[in-house]
Amino acid sequence: MEKLRQYQDIIIGYLNEQAKIIPANMPDIESHVIVDRENNHFQLLQTGWQGPKYVFTVVMHFDIKNGKVWFQRNITEHEAVDVLMERGVAKEDIVLGFRPAYAREYSGFAVA
Repeated sequence: MEKLRQYQDIIIGYLNEQAKIIPANMPDIESHVIVDRENNHFQLLQTGWQGPKYVFTVVMHFDIKNGKVWFQRNITEHEAVDVLMERGVAKEDIVLGFRPAYAREYSGFAVA
């Protein structure tokens, strides 16, 4: 249970840091950190207007399943996995969920 709480805190801290970064070309966009500790879902969401276009984008998404951090989405230039490992998430506890199951064994991370 302690590891779960640690991983939750690491993910939430990282998402909160990322939420403070305002894209230079989108000053009217708001960032929102969505946290569901009970079900282990964590997102960075951006909403707002970019000129006449409405923006609603999931920027990052992480889940924790069976003690492993599932990295589901990242549309930033930041190497989130490296940051998570630096902060204490074990490499063998990271699953690249955005990779097909058959390719995960070649990623160097957990397969599931």
